[in-house]
Amino acid sequence: MSRTREGFTLIELLIVVVIIGILAAIAIPKFGETKERAYITSMKSDLKNMVSGAEASFSDNNTYANFVKPAGSSGVTLTFSGTVTGWTASASHALTTKVCTIGVGTGVAAGVNDGEPKCQ
Repeated sequence: MSRTREGFTLIELLIVVVIIGILAAIAIPKFGETKERAYITSMKSDLKNMVSGAEASFSDNNTYANFVKPAGSSGVTLTFSGTVTGWTASASHALTTKVCTIGVGTGVAAGVNDGEPKCQ
């Protein structure tokens, strides 16, 4: 009398579960890093948009002092500090500890290019 085998044994199922667990342990941290890069990209984009607005305001008023900062995109908080000859701004996101800064004119920090966002 021969016995036909149908389905999987318990050992085979446990091996599959362990393999899936290992793959998930590798993939989940990578997903978290990807989300943080997306938040940083959003902050940089908002700061670059601020450069365009501040330069347009400077062209009209010959000063950065009265520029009104735009609203940030979803989750992004922007700050702006302007003078007659330059300005600095920063962006933070509610879901990351990184902060991006940017400056133009006299507001540029040492080692940073004019109008280039830097995140730390």
